[in-house]
Order: sequence, then structure tokens, then C-alpha cells
Amino acid sequence: MTPVIRVSILVHAAGVIVLALAPGMWPWVAAVIVANHLVLAAGVFHVRGRLLGPNLSRLPAAAAAHRQVCLTFDDGPHPELTPRILELLERYQAKASFFCVGERARAHPEIVREIVRRGHSVENHSDRHSHAFAFYGISFLRREVERAQATVAAITGRAPQFFRAPAGFRSPLLGFVLAPLGLRYVSWTRRGLDTVERDPARVLGRLTSGLAAGDVLLLHDSEPLSLAVLPALLEQLAARGLKCVSLPAACSHS
Repeated sequence: MTPVIRVSILVHAAGVIVLALAPGMWPWVAAVIVANHLVLAAGVFHVRGRLLGPNLSRLPAAAAAHRQVCLTFDDGPHPELTPRILELLERYQAKASFFCVGERARAHPEIVREIVRRGHSVENHSDRHSHAFAFYGISFLRREVERAQATVAAITGRAPQFFRAPAGFRSPLLGFVLAPLGLRYVSWTRRGLDTVERDPARVLGRLTSGLAAGDVLLLHDSEPLSLAVLPALLEQLAARGLKCVSLPAACSHS
């Protein structure tokens, strides 16, 4: 539990006590609670921040020292695009981590198994990929994370080690769900914005501008544009002497 979450719990508890003893103080209590919620909202939308808990936005120092980077793909598996991405990765001898949506994994279990067979990792990206994920209560969060976790474990025989929230928006309550499952939260160092950008050159530029060992890169195996970008990206990584590894492989150094 991070300091900001502890403070938030104390603020709400203190507010209840103050109102019980002095109901006339409600405007001050309301102001403090609103301010507290604004701080929490800042944590939700600062996707690479650590205000709401540990956040792997770069690989450990040991992985960076080994000139490693991690390619991550969100929102799959896709029945047509994911197999083609796997072929490209195989051609360049690159490994990656795929953050799969539970219901899509259940629809295409053979692709999920193929991801693992080729030496990549399958991680948890929630069960239904709700864009309101960060704003639901803890029961919904637990159901979304646990069901996706169970799905991947049943298909691959290995439970995910990492979690990324839909759209990267992290709930202040998420840490209470991830900790019992032993899941580490992951964001990214740089992303291509391939879900909104239509120009492959611009997506490639976002991923390679300032690119360095230890970076975590984000694309989507649900987007056709990723296929246009991936060969040039893999060539640039190779030219810079950077090795693509999965998240579990990179974090095994630490």
C-alpha cells in the first residue's frame, strides 16, 4: 500500500469521525475529501507514475545493462493479426510479451498457446477490456483481473506475472487486487499510439525517438498498423544492438 493510499484511507476515516462529532464542519470535510480525490485522479491519468503503487515503466537496470528492451502487445489475441505478428517476431528472432484480454483468449485459445510455444509470454490485460476499468469498485476489479488470470493459466499452464490496465488507466484500488495474485503492474516507456495514428512513419518515430536499452515499448496486436511498423522497428532495434526479450526474461535479472 503506497503512502497516498494510506493517507486517503485516513482522510476518509477522519472525515467520518469529524462529521460525527461536529456536523457543522461538513464544508471543510468535503473540501478535504474532494482534494484527496483530485490527487487520486491525477494518479489514475498519470499512466507512468508511481503515485498509486509500483509501476514497471522501464526494465530493471540489469536488463538494460544487457542491452535488452521489451516489446509488448495489447488487446489481443486477434485471429488474423496476432499469428502474422508472431511470424515477424520469429523472422527477427525477437521475443515479446502479449497482454491478452481474457474473453479474447477464450475465443482463440490456440493462438494463446502458440504465443507461448514460440517463447513469448502471455500477460493479463483484464477480462473484458472495459474503458471504465479504473472507475469501478473493487469487486469488479477483482472479477476482471482474476477471471483473466484463470483463463490464461488454464490455456497455457502458466499464470501471468504482469498486469496492464485497459488504456493504462490504473484504479487507486488496483493494488489490493494485484498483490494477492502476485501480479506486477506494467505501463511503458514509449508507445506508438497505433490505435489512433494512421501514419506508420509517425508511429515508428514515437517508438524510436530516444530509444534506449531498458525501454518497454507498446503496440497493439489488434491493429493492422502494427504489421506495417514492426519490421522497420525490429530492424532499428537490431541495428542499435538491442535485444527484444519478454518481461519475465528481463525481470529474471533482478
